[in-house]
Amino acid sequence: MDSRSAVQWIVAVLFVLGAAAFCPVSADPPHIYGGEFNRPIPKPDRNDPNISKGQMEDAVINITDHLIIADLDVRISITHTNVFDLQLFLESPFDTRLCLNMYHFEKEFSEYPNYTNTIFDDEAPLSIKQAEAPFTGRFRPVGPDKLSRFDGENTYGPWRLQIYDAFWWDTGSLDSFELIITTPEPTTAILLLLGTGLITLFNPRRNPKNLSPGSLPSA
Repeated sequence: MDSRSAVQWIVAVLFVLGAAAFCPVSADPPHIYGGEFNRPIPKPDRNDPNISKGQMEDAVINITDHLIIADLDVRISITHTNVFDLQLFLESPFDTRLCLNMYHFEKEFSEYPNYTNTIFDDEAPLSIKQAEAPFTGRFRPVGPDKLSRFDGENTYGPWRLQIYDAFWWDTGSLDSFELIITTPEPTTAILLLLGTGLITLFNPRRNPKNLSPGSLPSA
């Protein structure tokens, strides 16, 4: 990216952040997408049906509505014999990607089952690190980023939940996955949509997917 493009991209980002910060959020009920999945963790291997470590097949929510995100929460339910084996990644259609439950496998490992109706919410009073499984309720994500990274993005397209099981023996399934999206008032939405369009114009692929399950420690 040359210096002129860099300046244009920064201006577009500031435009989106300014609109999100100073314009009110809609009082309408949030939009909820997703539902039940029953997706095995990890993905079954035809060559080794007893495998118990690795990546789950992505759970994808295809949103066909063009909405602008003012606030995003994520609700999941997972049945798993040891959820501290797992790391959860959310990826938007814009390739924005973050980890919902980043922690150190060796120093912070505990043996507890299940996420049960767990809602990741930036505004929750407790972080997921301060809670105990099955994590029923609202908790802030733990990671280098917050869900507010998605604010200002268009909802349209495939949203992916990616789950990596880092250790052998324990298995489970993704039972349900939902996105809870609050939208801004119409005037704010127009401003955010314009800003998001500018970002896409100057830098169509914004995030290089620098968080990768492949970099996680193995058992």
